[in-house]
Amino acid sequence: MQLPIPNRTIAGKELAEDLQNYQGRDDLIVLALPRGGVPVAYEIAKYLNAPLDLMLVRKLGSPGFPELAMGAIASGGIKVLNTQVIRAYAISDDAIKEVEQKEREELKRREKAYRGDHPHPELSGKTVILVDDGLATGSTMHAAIDAVLQQNPKSIVVAVPVAPPDTVYALRNKVDEVICPIQPEPFSSIGQWYNDFSQVSDEEVTEQLSQAWQE
Repeated sequence: MQLPIPNRTIAGKELAEDLQNYQGRDDLIVLALPRGGVPVAYEIAKYLNAPLDLMLVRKLGSPGFPELAMGAIASGGIKVLNTQVIRAYAISDDAIKEVEQKEREELKRREKAYRGDHPHPELSGKTVILVDDGLATGSTMHAAIDAVLQQNPKSIVVAVPVAPPDTVYALRNKVDEVICPIQPEPFSSIGQWYNDFSQVSDEEVTEQLSQAWQE
């Protein structure tokens, strides 16, 4: 995969080629972590001829440092906390609860906005590919994995274009395979490895999902 990555669409197309061993499997489903993971996952699902759906996850940003994840939440009441960050910044239980409540409300809003009446996917016995546009601490992906594990999948694959080596290493202990072609060190942010890392809108998410669901 070329650096810098031109955009999420190109990232998805190139990442899809690293997943070609999964092409044509009838037990396959691709789950995107919105919003940034949707354009990447859309290209992967199209290439693999697999259904596309969502795994709704929200980062719990640290008070005063919203980009630094102190944890994450996912659909199904899943919560993962990064104890190292919480200790390092002396974040109180009340502060965690305040951020969590706000993010749970946003999780519900996105669920309604993106999914509407579309049924949730059945993950039991499925090979699930979880996709995002990149990972930093990995908190959101850990929450997504925990949410999928509740539904007894056959196997879980994590596919991301870029992440630091220690994050990839931690994920390999939880899933069957991690595909991450770019593992730079040092690593400060996902956006530094993209030419175009502009925010993905709700409209773009719903448009790509609608297109995938019609196909």
